[in-house]
Amino acid sequence: MDHGGNPLRAREVGDTTARRYMRELDRSEALRLLSTVSLGRIVFTRHALPAVRPVNHLVDNEALIVRIYEDGALASLVAPADAPGVVVAYEADDIDSVRYLRWSVVVTGYARVVSDADEMDRYAHLPRQWVAHRMTSTLRIRPDLVTGFRLEADPTQPVPADRG
Repeated sequence: MDHGGNPLRAREVGDTTARRYMRELDRSEALRLLSTVSLGRIVFTRHALPAVRPVNHLVDNEALIVRIYEDGALASLVAPADAPGVVVAYEADDIDSVRYLRWSVVVTGYARVVSDADEMDRYAHLPRQWVAHRMTSTLRIRPDLVTGFRLEADPTQPVPADRG
């Protein structure tokens, strides 16, 4: 993929192939877009190897909030109290699977367990969970590096209609 705004050829859809451009997003636009979806993927290290898990999130004052459960793989992200946290990446997107348009955002930063009692109460039921586990902790990911891009169609080229 070319992140420099150069045209990309999309997979042929029907009988129309449209050109796409990748436009880099600034930090505020990327975080705003991230706040419009609730599902993403957290990338972390497990047993010295990269691991990825789908999770739901919310954005609160530029931080990503993710609920975790005690026996899950993400429980390994609990850092010692004197550490800045555990480095993670978080990716979410909204890509149209027919027209191959919209956006993708990646956040890299430190994840720490929320320990303040008022904040723990506040996040106890947020974000809304989609798995049947009892969530026991909350992670806050402070974004140090925020990157993203928007896939845009070349206005001079036809774009396939959304089929559904």
